[in-house]
Amino acid sequence: MARRRGAQAQEPHALQGAAENRLEAAIGREVRNFRQAQQLTVVELAKQARLSPGMLSKIERGQTSPSLATLQALAAALNVPVTTLFRQFEEAREASFVRAGQGLTLERRGTRAGHQYRLLGHIRDKRIAVEPYLITLTKGSEVFPLFQHGGQEFLYMLQGEVIYRHAASTYRLRPGDSLFFDADAPHGPDELVKLPIRFLSLIVYPRTAQGG
Repeated sequence: MARRRGAQAQEPHALQGAAENRLEAAIGREVRNFRQAQQLTVVELAKQARLSPGMLSKIERGQTSPSLATLQALAAALNVPVTTLFRQFEEAREASFVRAGQGLTLERRGTRAGHQYRLLGHIRDKRIAVEPYLITLTKGSEVFPLFQHGGQEFLYMLQGEVIYRHAASTYRLRPGDSLFFDADAPHGPDELVKLPIRFLSLIVYPRTAQGG
């Protein structure tokens, strides 16, 4: 016990349970990412920042809380603003959880043709929007191959059978089949072969564009 206390006294910034310390872990990941991107070894970066390789290794693993002076030295050695080392900690992390059978029912362009849309989650960051839908086509649904919007779309068949059109091509989709395509070309169900039809649709587009 005395030996352990002595080691901690020599390293006043050493952390207990470092894996649970989000700030130090985030800083460590950023330092490591910048170092690797610049193809520097731990020894090389430590020398430039005037740190010991052992101390730099602990910082990268989130096992110590570096002082502001140390962070400034690392940022200078990496040629990045010191604020970038806090980037992962400051960015918001979103999650969307939807229980079975739930989700937000929305009206979209295909709703009037009997297509049922259930939004399974929605996360927007500064660059892209991602929208996962569960789409159901029943006896009252009509073919509607007129969707057209920015971004990309991924379909995964769950139930039934449909002939799906994308631009000038058609695809027969059965459970387990998938289709990934540029969504700026006209697309949609061309023939409802076996009802009911259910498939997942994942739409990804820049925030400046609009999904349809």
